[in-house]
Amino acid sequence: MKNIIKIIAGMPLFRGLSSQQLAEIKKVAIDRQYLKGEFIFSEGDEGNGFYVIITGRVEIYKASLEGKEKILHIFGPGEPFGEVPVFSGDRFPANARTLVKSHLLFFPRQAFLNLIAANPALALKMMAVLSLRLRQFTVQIEHLTLKEVPGRLAAYLIYSLKEQPHSENRISLNISKGQLASLLGTIPETLSRILTRMAKQELINVEGKEIQVLDSVGLEALSEYGKVLD
Repeated sequence: MKNIIKIIAGMPLFRGLSSQQLAEIKKVAIDRQYLKGEFIFSEGDEGNGFYVIITGRVEIYKASLEGKEKILHIFGPGEPFGEVPVFSGDRFPANARTLVKSHLLFFPRQAFLNLIAANPALALKMMAVLSLRLRQFTVQIEHLTLKEVPGRLAAYLIYSLKEQPHSENRISLNISKGQLASLLGTIPETLSRILTRMAKQELINVEGKEIQVLDSVGLEALSEYGKVLD
């Protein structure tokens, strides 16, 4: 395995910290390995710390009384999750489960709070992460409440394209279409129909889990106005 301090130093949450600060972070981090489909925590569990992904992917979701699941977020390498209870002292508000075999770092709540008290720079970085997460939730709520499914999908593809700036307008989906449908607040059948329609409109080309954006302007219009502009 790679040097753990180098891995921590490359994560956005800890980037730019001194070697001494990184060493202190390593001391409190607990190494954890999970198999695919393994639960990390459940809604209502004590918020006793947060996690950062080294390798793998994790879905955060809510489950209804009928057992229906709604995906809220899917996180990948370098991203933290479960961090809000670290500050609020509340219980976890949702469930977390691995999508693939995953390697995580767990940061116990009190040990991390002690670190923050001694390292103001770390507190500022954590605030920046929480602010970004809040903006993501705001955008997600806006999409789910104000946009129809085609607009939500278009917005998701535009966001994904920005996250992969050197992809030559190609998006590699790292989740299943069923998971993407849940993330967008729809069902797989509806998602498939919309993907087919967007391909016929020559906005995108779909090849398995590879989506090529053919008309970014048209995709932006669909995201913004709910239709393709003439």
